[in-house]
Amino acid sequence: MGFQSFVKTKSFKYFKNLIIGVGASIVLMGALFKLESWEGASEMLIVGLSVEAVIFLFLGIIGPEPDYYWHKLYPGLDDYNSRIQPLTAGPNPNMPEVAPLHGDVVERQLGGMLTELQSMSKSLAALKALQEVDFSGTQEQIKSMSNFYTKMNEAMADMARSAEDVRQYKDQLASLNKNLSSLNTVYGNMLAAMANIGRQ
Repeated sequence: MGFQSFVKTKSFKYFKNLIIGVGASIVLMGALFKLESWEGASEMLIVGLSVEAVIFLFLGIIGPEPDYYWHKLYPGLDDYNSRIQPLTAGPNPNMPEVAPLHGDVVERQLGGMLTELQSMSKSLAALKALQEVDFSGTQEQIKSMSNFYTKMNEAMADMARSAEDVRQYKDQLASLNKNLSSLNTVYGNMLAAMANIGRQ
């Protein structure tokens, strides 16, 4: 088993994560000891940072692991000028021949996709503008309806106040009529009394 094969094994990945975690925890504990001025803080920081330095050196040497494995399906994918024949074409002679992939072909296809995406973006922008126009008209209608209802409520309040004024006016007139009737009675009694005095 070669070094690259060993690096991709699960046991190596577990060991790598374990060493990174232990080194980070030692550094954090050393920082805590240093902040609290406890004994052994300098030694813990030295050990932890040394472990982290060795880990970073090791990670730099082994290199990053690819997140994809397309090169297994398309050998030579990492070479721009390679003419790649998909493995799915297979050796079956009855299958139609698949055109090999080439960097220029891929770029043309991606360019076509980019053109389609730009066209979709323009269509969406036009649709958004149309939506905003429709909504702005609706907002104006809502504002005018709100103004109408506000004015109608004010008119109803004015009518209610007018009805109250009319009721008070009616009550005042009734009171005035009653007072006039009482005054007429008093005046009539005075006239009758004066007429009796004149006869005697």
